[in-house]
Order: sequence, then C-alpha cells, then structure tokens
Amino acid sequence: MQMRLYSTWGCHLCEQAEQLLLQAGLAGAVEIIDIVDDPESFQRYRVHIPVFKVKDQELFWPFDLAQIQQLLEQSSGQ
Repeated sequence: MQMRLYSTWGCHLCEQAEQLLLQAGLAGAVEIIDIVDDPESFQRYRVHIPVFKVKDQELFWPFDLAQIQQLLEQSSGQ
C-alpha cells in the first residue's frame, strides 16, 4: 500500500504527524516527501502540510491516531 507524508524540514506539526504515524505502527512504511524538493508537491501542499496520503486519499492536518487508523482501514478495503 502506498503511503506518503508530505512535510518539510523544521515543521513542528510535521514532526507531530510523524510521531502519530510511529504510534500507528507505520515506522519505515511511509515515504516522507519534503515538499521543498518536489515542485509539484510544493504547489499542491505548501499551506496544508503535514498531509498523510494513502493511495488516493488525503488526510490534512490536524489529524489524530484514530483518523489515521480509519484511513488505513478504508484504503485496505479498496
């Protein structure tokens, strides 16, 4: 399952999102995309980071552990 976290260096909200993903047991399973290094991602997410994306579903900040788990359940059923 393709999972990404769109973030950038020095973003304390992004760090909180990463911690939630660790709590969800997703360590090493999520590709972290620094939007500064990807012009398309920067254009799309620059004022919305962090954004957790699973397949084609996006979860915009603020989100919590329950929302992450719900998104994972929905995505695995597709």
